[in-house]
Amino acid sequence: MEVRARAPGKIILAGEHAVVHGSTAVAAAIDLYTYVSLRFPTPDDDDDVLKLHLKDLDLEFSWPVGKIKEVLPELGSQDTSTPSSCSLEITKAIASLVDVLNIPEANTGLASGVSAFLWLYTSIHGTKPAKAVVNSELPLGAGLGSSAALCVALSAALLALSDSTKLDFSHQGWQMFEDSELELVNKWAFEGEKIIHGKPSGIDNTVSTYGNMIKFKSGELTSIKTNMPLKMLITNTRVGRNTKALVAGVSERTTRHSSTMSSVFNAVDSISNEFAAIIQSPVSDDLAITEKEEKLGELMEMSQGLLQCMGVSHASIETVIRTTQKYKLSTKLTGAGGGGCVLTLLPTLLSGTVVDKVIAELESCGFQCFIAGIGGRGMEISFSGSS
Repeated sequence: MEVRARAPGKIILAGEHAVVHGSTAVAAAIDLYTYVSLRFPTPDDDDDVLKLHLKDLDLEFSWPVGKIKEVLPELGSQDTSTPSSCSLEITKAIASLVDVLNIPEANTGLASGVSAFLWLYTSIHGTKPAKAVVNSELPLGAGLGSSAALCVALSAALLALSDSTKLDFSHQGWQMFEDSELELVNKWAFEGEKIIHGKPSGIDNTVSTYGNMIKFKSGELTSIKTNMPLKMLITNTRVGRNTKALVAGVSERTTRHSSTMSSVFNAVDSISNEFAAIIQSPVSDDLAITEKEEKLGELMEMSQGLLQCMGVSHASIETVIRTTQKYKLSTKLTGAGGGGCVLTLLPTLLSGTVVDKVIAELESCGFQCFIAGIGGRGMEISFSGSS
């Protein structure tokens, strides 16, 4: 039996940075996925190892099950229906299993992702031998929620083959979990995110688990059902950024100009709420869709202007904005800023020729482009016989 799980990435449509200061933000799932397949060996296999194959990076890691038992003797006794946080002691033990892989120090993201895999796997399945294969349509570290999508897909695949879920193994194609099972996946994924990010907000894994869109403010998450099909051009500037430094920069600016920044955050709050209201209102015809898209485009432009006020734009982001402006398209950064990814709204009636031209121009600047549907399905799972 092999299980495949897929979990979508995410974008922030409005409210990044300001959300830390109490404003509302809106995030959405995108139809770019991370896939995890998991297979336990058959009784005929004399494979006593746990393997992790990262297809996109062409890397394969493996650990003898005996070694894992030796380093983590306490595992396998945990109740999978109540995720607990990874203790300092277990963190150190897992670090010793990752250290032997000789992952270059510059690649801390890869090491923390492997640590999250080991912890989630051993917490849910103890020291059973298995092979997990990961591949993704999401660029890493670009602010599209690639680590959360990995943790959600991993948690889903692991729980699907545990006693915690009731799934139909004979079902063909992708299927969804029940709400209570989704909640369990989300909780486990959040624990995995903690290993990768230290103090994640929980927004990325929640969007990846449930799909669609969420509105969040001061830790409160509300699910939003979208009534219009939105398409975005996502441009990865390939400029790496330091999220912590960008967040700290906004806070310092807020300390220096408290009343002005407070007005900026209030304006962001209004933009997020108006964005959510437009997305949720019923659509009668093409004209109504076009009008709504125009409004959303304007809100994105205002949002970008306010992000510039916060000091989180970047020369590469401005290049994308100038390029798309020539075609009268609305663009804003998404996530931390300072590089990373940029969103451009693609109106329903926009011709494919124009889209091709925009992409060609952006790619000639060395950027990477994706077209993504917004607010789609969350995590899904599928089974296949032994292969």
